[in-house]
Amino acid sequence: MTLTVPGFDHIRLPGAGGVELAAAVGGSGSPVVLLHGFPQTHLMWRHVAERLADGHTVICPDLRGYGASDKPTVTDTDVYAKRTMAADVVTLAAALGHERFALVGHDRGALVAFRAGLDHPESITHLGILDIVPTLDMWNVLHGASAAVGYHLFLMAQPPGLPEAVIANSADVFFGSFLDAWANDPTAMPEDVRAEYLRASAAAVTSIVADFRASAGIDVTHDRADVDAGSQLAMPVTVVQQDWGAQLGYDAAAVWKAWAPDLDHRLTRAGHFMAEEAPGEIAEAIQDLLAR
Repeated sequence: MTLTVPGFDHIRLPGAGGVELAAAVGGSGSPVVLLHGFPQTHLMWRHVAERLADGHTVICPDLRGYGASDKPTVTDTDVYAKRTMAADVVTLAAALGHERFALVGHDRGALVAFRAGLDHPESITHLGILDIVPTLDMWNVLHGASAAVGYHLFLMAQPPGLPEAVIANSADVFFGSFLDAWANDPTAMPEDVRAEYLRASAAAVTSIVADFRASAGIDVTHDRADVDAGSQLAMPVTVVQQDWGAQLGYDAAAVWKAWAPDLDHRLTRAGHFMAEEAPGEIAEAIQDLLAR
């Protein structure tokens, strides 16, 4: 049985182009959509979602290609483009009656949230981003030996066949390595939760690789077009991340300021899985964002 946020309803909702997404929905009040990262499912939001549900309708979907959501076959470059996945989120929220909503994403979900903020400013009232820089900037800051931290990005950018085979043949080791290496507090991820992430990821190797491959292709094209057009995020934006700038040699706050004029940039001592390691801190950051 799929693990979900305690006390929330676990339902299926329409995304873009006939794709269906699984989502946990709970609470009441102004809507907040929370998008998970890699290699996880919506379950990563369980502690934060419960905190926010006191005053908000909280919607936690599995991204297309992940968890219990549909995993469409790649027929063209748009299937796992962040533009398409952002349309999923807007469609899903509208199905619940929410034409405008706050959106917070972690890791892969943050890339989707970023694209939604650019493509759908009429829908996104507030934007929260956890532990990324935008796709185009990500590739620009990964260079030299320090790029080894993102080896999986280069692996999954390869043409179809090799990445899928390599990962499928060692799925638990591959996905588990990130759960181990990126957590400052391993106790924040209990064994049943870890097992759910590994199970869900092993069942979605092809679509997960397709998601990452899009970030080495069509997503870069979309980001570059926005840079060329001078596009920026129109809504209040909060970014919470580890001090990647110090580790990789760039000014993370400056990178984000170029995209988000109304920016609150915060560093955390928590690991990459900050919504599980420091849920109080993350819930507070989201509440502060929503008050802007």
